[in-house]
Amino acid sequence: MGSMAPSPPQQLSLADLRALSVLGQGARGVVFHVVPVAAAAAAGDSSAAGDQMAMALKAMSRAAARQKAAAPGGTCGGDGHRRIWFERDVLLALRHPLLPSLRGIVATDAVVGFAIDRCPGGDLKSLRRRWRAETTFPESVIRFYAAELVLVLEHLHGLGVVYRDLKPENVLIQDSGHIMLVDFDLSTTLPPPPPPPPPDATAQRTSSLSRPSSRHRRRKNKKAAATAFACFSSSRHAASLETPSQSPASTSMTASASSASSSSCCSGGARTPAKSNSFVGTEDYVAPEIVAGSGHDYAVDWWGLGVVLYEMLYGRTPFRGRSRRDTFHRVLTAAPELAGETTPLRDLIARLLEKDPGKRLGAHGVKRHAFFRGVDWDRVLDVARPPFIPAPDDDDDGHAGAEAETEALDVEKVVHEVFGTSGNGETPQRDAGSDGGRDYDFSISF
Repeated sequence: MGSMAPSPPQQLSLADLRALSVLGQGARGVVFHVVPVAAAAAAGDSSAAGDQMAMALKAMSRAAARQKAAAPGGTCGGDGHRRIWFERDVLLALRHPLLPSLRGIVATDAVVGFAIDRCPGGDLKSLRRRWRAETTFPESVIRFYAAELVLVLEHLHGLGVVYRDLKPENVLIQDSGHIMLVDFDLSTTLPPPPPPPPPDATAQRTSSLSRPSSRHRRRKNKKAAATAFACFSSSRHAASLETPSQSPASTSMTASASSASSSSCCSGGARTPAKSNSFVGTEDYVAPEIVAGSGHDYAVDWWGLGVVLYEMLYGRTPFRGRSRRDTFHRVLTAAPELAGETTPLRDLIARLLEKDPGKRLGAHGVKRHAFFRGVDWDRVLDVARPPFIPAPDDDDDGHAGAEAETEALDVEKVVHEVFGTSGNGETPQRDAGSDGGRDYDFSISF
């Protein structure tokens, strides 16, 4: 994987971890809120072990992994853990404040687990559902989260990683209010995309005129960080905004992706000749080229961004049909319904939801779009007042304290119950025609 060569991870034992609650589950794993047993004992109460020690443990069933590999159409060459170890290698390579750091690996005969920092603000979908009395985000809030997603995708593409599963459930809110993109089990690698074309002379002149001198930059450094976006002074927890627990910009894991690692510039931009042919993604967010099986590259992530922006604006996904087949048909043929007056946001969504990946906007074109006019891309990670900063009582697993006072969860037992794996490693097959699992990932390879 080139620059993604992993370093040895820390080995963790389930006996050294106390599972307080289930944070969520997906097609391949169950995510637990865990704390080290030693830290819990030192605190005298597991529920008060300290946010700094809290982790999210994604535990995956070895038996389910073997069953996925053995299923018809499997492409793992008998290696049922190929996707698990691929995700491990990606996590080990990540060094970015908006991406997870692998704090340790759990490996037993029954499960494999990855521990990362826990994000107390829940995910973007749950945040939208409880955003004040509204069901959708204001455009200023969409702009903030969209800008951070653009930076994350740009960074991943610079590493040669195609994410392939962008959806609100995978965008978590850190204690600082900034996002964290998680779940890389559907990702793949391709040769890094070509650099964007140089900016035209007009853009260069505009940039030089609008960029302050180094003397003014030093003097207004903090002010610029506070005004990289227009206006988040009305966030839910105004008191917590004054003293965020940690700004991602203060960590040593700074972004290494530069503008040279952007995807295509805009319509007709050059792309890497390498493509993947895996049928992978999540139903409502999958790109048309994946459905068509024509091969795909980094452009699928910009389609995913378009779907996420649409959902943040309208409260629903743009192509959901009455069945999975109908949804895929709409992805291939239907234009998104962009109700309301024409705005830069709606124009950006339309350009991202372009069926032809060769005409779809990429990082360079997205960052130059009118919707992001006024955004200082170099200061996005320095914003100290994101639109929402979780308060201590906002934890997505607010009932964890009650559970901690009774009995810790048995990680292996919960994973076994969720995935229905039997002692011989067999997993009951789901009805291929059922839409009961429409919110689960689908893939022909594991």
